[in-house]
Amino acid sequence: MTDRVYLWRKTKFSMKVLDGKGLAATIKEELKQEVDTIRLAAGKIPHLAAVLVGEDPASQVYVRNKVRSCERIGFRSTLIRRPAEMTQTELMEIVAELNEDSDVDGFIVQLPLPDHLDEDAVNLAIDPRKDVDGFTPVNIGMMTLGLPSYLPATPNGIMTMLERYGIPTSGKEVVVLGRSNIVGKPISILLGRKGDPGNATVTMCHSRTADLAFHTRRADILIAAIGIPEMVTADMVKDGAVIIDVGINRVADSTKERGYRLCGDVNYADLENKVAAMTPVPGGVGPMTVVSLLMNTLEASKKR
Repeated sequence: MTDRVYLWRKTKFSMKVLDGKGLAATIKEELKQEVDTIRLAAGKIPHLAAVLVGEDPASQVYVRNKVRSCERIGFRSTLIRRPAEMTQTELMEIVAELNEDSDVDGFIVQLPLPDHLDEDAVNLAIDPRKDVDGFTPVNIGMMTLGLPSYLPATPNGIMTMLERYGIPTSGKEVVVLGRSNIVGKPISILLGRKGDPGNATVTMCHSRTADLAFHTRRADILIAAIGIPEMVTADMVKDGAVIIDVGINRVADSTKERGYRLCGDVNYADLENKVAAMTPVPGGVGPMTVVSLLMNTLEASKKR
């Protein structure tokens, strides 16, 4: 654990809250200082571009947060907005232009895309050297082999959180709920690799897993990324486990002015008197995903 780990926040039950928002703010300040140094040396200021297609509310929030974070730490940012009706050819042309733009260090195409657009074709077209989301086959393959690569943003955010909070993973039983290409598969690979964090024994569960609770009750570290609101309850978790809740779900709530509340895949209230540490929703993994994107962009800028 480094000397920068100081963000434990305790509840009345002494559960340690893994405050992703606070940790993200600390890392952003570190990035800002590095960018300030680059600027004083008249170096290349990192430039992140984002492509947003359509009017999906969640996607608009995510992209807005990314652009604001760039501005706060001194990055350049470009937002390319297009209507949901755009064609596949038009989108591929934008990707090709960003690949060739020498001033753009990294870019993302915000997912999900409208149904008529082929996400796989877009992903395959992105230059791996600018793939700061870490989703292209080249970067995924290099990650699997343990070679230097741009790691997927959310799994990298989780790894950074585990490292900064000094949560041991070596020899631990880790259970991952969910097998998505964005979170479940890559975090399973990362935690099973040699390294710190890493060296864990990882079980990846999903919707077809028989007796899910049998597996979750064995977990020293449980990573929930299955997209079902508050499905993980106290009877599914052993005492003293560490919970990383990746889920962010909207649940109807008439007591809220907006008519809904946000919750994770874990029943937070049910578990806070039982586990050793847990991420809140919101304010846990989400902010760390944005920070990971910024870290990848800075690294891409240095390489270029």
